[in-house]
Amino acid sequence: MGLLSSLRRLYRSQADEARILFLGLDNAGKTTILKLLADGDIQTVTPTQGFHIQSLIYEGFRLNVWDIGGQRAIRPYWRNYFETTDALVYVFDCADRHRLKESGTCSH
Repeated sequence: MGLLSSLRRLYRSQADEARILFLGLDNAGKTTILKLLADGDIQTVTPTQGFHIQSLIYEGFRLNVWDIGGQRAIRPYWRNYFETTDALVYVFDCADRHRLKESGTCSH
């Protein structure tokens, strides 16, 4: 897992916990990716309203993943989650060409 290795190098220690923020437009696949990582069951994925926190353990490293809803009304609040975040994963739906430009403007 490249993200985990990068986090350990960044902190130059064997820290055992990190907070990761998942952002992206609504319907980009953030929750689906998180569910695949957590338990592999993507049969019952529903849109995230507000936020959802999922803790994952990987090689003894605890990843506290914050899956933030991507609805237009929620996006102005994304910045409130940055302060204590160790890593940011921004999810693009490359198959949705009509929303790529919108997604690019949200990532600034």
